[in-house]
Amino acid sequence: MTKIVVAFISLFASLQLNAQNIDKSDNQEPGIGGSAINIAVSKYDLAEGNNFFEDAEDLERKGDFNEALTLFGKAAFEFNAVKNLNLYVQALTKMSNMHYLLGRFGDAEQILLNVVLKNYSKMGSRSGQMNTYNLLGKVYLASNKYTQSMWFYTQQGILAKQLSNNSAYIESVLGLAQVKIKKKDYTLASRDLNQAELLSRSLKNTSYKSQIKDAREVIASKTSAKK
Repeated sequence: MTKIVVAFISLFASLQLNAQNIDKSDNQEPGIGGSAINIAVSKYDLAEGNNFFEDAEDLERKGDFNEALTLFGKAAFEFNAVKNLNLYVQALTKMSNMHYLLGRFGDAEQILLNVVLKNYSKMGSRSGQMNTYNLLGKVYLASNKYTQSMWFYTQQGILAKQLSNNSAYIESVLGLAQVKIKKKDYTLASRDLNQAELLSRSLKNTSYKSQIKDAREVIASKTSAKK
């Protein structure tokens, strides 16, 4: 599967290069009606990409992650063809999440690191980078790569503070708590949970209440088993 992902990424890279070459030739030899044809094709490809994306989201909601993955890939292909970088990266992010849900953590990692994160950096989107750091934290945690997971959750928290995004900061703290639970650092994990809870209360945000409760129950069960 990793080979497929690499091939997929290489295909997009070649498409970008071809698109650049086409643009150069168009600028040098602007044939009659050429731009009109290009605009028509672009609109068609964009509509196709949107249709694939919507169908993929419908399949995702139904739990058909394999088929959703295929359609998100087709959407990414079309968005790349019309050089809509924002939609292209969104589709790739969805692809990585499908791999994650299917337990293909290596494939999810490759897409996020080699394409999504680099493109958000190219776009200058700090919020996009922040969200990608969160996803990478989850992927590495699922892969039992705790050092890498903690690093990405920490980077998410740093950007969340810079962007004054309190929800993202709470998520980064909860992510760190999950890593510490896996590492059996229950005291440190509890401190993170307390921090997340205090911040949530100060913001009157109850959306993380159950997640904090579940994490504490895990810690309680693990520590009581030792006694």
